[in-house]
Amino acid sequence: MRILVTGASGFVGGAFLRRHAARDDLTLWGTGRRATDLPGYVRCDLSRPFDLPFRPDVVIHAAARSSPWGTRAQYQAQNIDATAHVIAFCKRHGLPRLIYLSSSSVFYREAHQLGLREDSPIGPDFVNRYAQTKYAGEQLVRAYPGEHVVVRPRAVFGVGDTVLFPRILEAARRGALPRFVGQDRPVIGDLVQIDTLSDYLLRIATMPRPAQSYNLTNAEPVDLQALLLDVLARLDLPPPTRRVRIGTALRAATVAEWLWRGLRLRDEPPITRFGVGVFAYSKTFDPARMLADLGPPSVSLTEGIEAFVAWQRAQWMQ
Repeated sequence: MRILVTGASGFVGGAFLRRHAARDDLTLWGTGRRATDLPGYVRCDLSRPFDLPFRPDVVIHAAARSSPWGTRAQYQAQNIDATAHVIAFCKRHGLPRLIYLSSSSVFYREAHQLGLREDSPIGPDFVNRYAQTKYAGEQLVRAYPGEHVVVRPRAVFGVGDTVLFPRILEAARRGALPRFVGQDRPVIGDLVQIDTLSDYLLRIATMPRPAQSYNLTNAEPVDLQALLLDVLARLDLPPPTRRVRIGTALRAATVAEWLWRGLRLRDEPPITRFGVGVFAYSKTFDPARMLADLGPPSVSLTEGIEAFVAWQRAQWMQ
């Protein structure tokens, strides 16, 4: 089987190619904006019409602007236009199966949401531009005339992570990480370990008849604040001592976002409503369809945390 992975210079796409590189039953290609040493890799800007010298059986479209902050034009180019150009490439190259990496954030509201399923309501309002444009990409993929599958990973973490834990750990190292208070219950959330996600993606690529959408998690909801404190302790980082009420944090984030947009500042605000919401609202997913079709996670949450902590320690020692 011949598989093309977009976003191969990023966390998810690169991890997929490295995990399955040794398989002799696969031919793997990748494309992305940055240079890498991955075999079969071609640099390419998907925000413009493109072509590649490949005729894949499957395209895994993992390229995206995954930051929770950016301009409307950046999200349009990297999440919507890029998806349209990938679909155009697929139409010219034999209608391969198209697997689109959307985001679990398309479901999110500023409220607790438990047991979300693949057919749970989406929109019309979204928590940020990232979620809005990922869902716009879903709608484009739904109209693709070839086989297509939408996957929505929840909070991807693991070795090579550049988005989820590193930001939190850097804030902890600076003593800038608050401890949110004011909830009437622990905030519970799902995560998905990167190797588990990579194995699920390969299963979807190779199985005879996948469903048209999957929510992908490790099927192990956890108390997010307790998990964070455990990771900080393992890395010998100080626990947060500054206590901030959720309502106060959300108001501060609203002001920060308003200022950053009004002043057109390029960097990300120090606090966003989406970032606060991660520790303010429980988000869990019903794994029934995933487990029935794809099987149990290949790497447990405990194994994934241990591997991540060991990798993070090694990074800091270099």
